[in-house]
Amino acid sequence: MTAARGEPLVVLDDVQKWFGDLHVLQDIDLSIKRGEVVVVIGPSGSGKSTLCRAINRLEPIESGTITLDGQALPQEGKALARLRAEVGMVFQSFNLFAHKTILQNVTLGPIKVLGQSKADADKRAKELLNRVGIAEQADKYPAQLSGGQQQRVAIARALAMEPKVMLFDEPTSALDPEMIKEVVDVMVDLAELGMTMVVVTHEMGFARTAADRVIFMADGRIVEENTPTEFFTNPQSDRAKDFLGKILEH
Repeated sequence: MTAARGEPLVVLDDVQKWFGDLHVLQDIDLSIKRGEVVVVIGPSGSGKSTLCRAINRLEPIESGTITLDGQALPQEGKALARLRAEVGMVFQSFNLFAHKTILQNVTLGPIKVLGQSKADADKRAKELLNRVGIAEQADKYPAQLSGGQQQRVAIARALAMEPKVMLFDEPTSALDPEMIKEVVDVMVDLAELGMTMVVVTHEMGFARTAADRVIFMADGRIVEENTPTEFFTNPQSDRAKDFLGKILEH
């Protein structure tokens, strides 16, 4: 059973996570619908990235449940690898294979994990590189590309796996300001195409324009969630007011 648009696709229920004595995720209840764009913001150390990484079990949780499309996340092994293939992840650092061309970076997963033929994988990869605006870079190596171009390759690589949901963990924080827009533009396009997305970011412009819902975290908890308009114009909690006061003054 796959969720229809608007039905829950990713569900976190009473999720708890500790790093030693530090309770980094506390009582997390969150349901992300198919086709929804959820932006997670908050101060450093609030648990945003840990939340994002827990969704595909890059961070194991102590208790609670996380389900994807009605299936509980497997603990390990092939079942987890299969499930991870359905969850695209784009990190702060691009994590591209330096010794492979851009095209090879994008086709590796579909060929090795999904069993696609090289011809099919190449065709799809070229379509995706075209979609993210770097089709002409296919035969280059990562070191020959700018940071913004490399991050767009990383997005194309994640999309090549035909994921049900895309996770972005601060995808623009390692980029120079002029490169941020080119990556954000790709993400906005994806949102408009109906991709389910969870985005941890400091880009408030993206949160305002592309998010269906803003989740504000502090001290490992979800403090507030609302539409972007409501959140930015009328934050309910003192923590959110304080946070927005600091970032929107700059």
